[in-house]
Amino acid sequence: MWIVFIGPPGAGKGTQCSRLVDTLGIPHLSTGDMLRNTERNSALGKLVESYIDVGRLAPDYLVMPIVTKRLFEPDCQLGCLFDGFPRTVHQAEQLDEFLAQRDSRIDVVLNLQVAADVLLERLLKRAELQNRKDDNEQTISARLEVFRTQTAPVLQHFRGQGNVVDIHGDQSPDRVFNDILAGLTGRK
Repeated sequence: MWIVFIGPPGAGKGTQCSRLVDTLGIPHLSTGDMLRNTERNSALGKLVESYIDVGRLAPDYLVMPIVTKRLFEPDCQLGCLFDGFPRTVHQAEQLDEFLAQRDSRIDVVLNLQVAADVLLERLLKRAELQNRKDDNEQTISARLEVFRTQTAPVLQHFRGQGNVVDIHGDQSPDRVFNDILAGLTGRK
């Protein structure tokens, strides 16, 4: 299965992807992790860092080659869980095209919806626990605005394909996971 998780920063995409990996047996692709894991001292790493550290999205020309390269790896041949990708309509269109060339398509888009105050609380807690310097109030505010203006239109792109399942992400992780499983039941 090809599954896209859409939701603002702190919605629980990574948490739920980690749980689904065991259930579905497909890899979890976090573009945020892939970008943060670029060699910091390299030219690419410094460029990526300049975007992430201020809450901006890395541009498509940086993201697409990283994702495409990963999709050609053997563990991704039967699908994956996209976490933090696509974040722009252009990326969504490129992903659709990539999958169409493989006679496939996105099976389901899980839209995790969470109230802004809950997101702020979660992200500040994550900053403490994971020592993430990109999780501070100023950067969080910028990232939420970027989500609203650039990533939310991706949701409309997928709604046009009829494969979006809305999930209330401000419940307990177990309830969210159960809702996700229920949403996937009719999509396999």
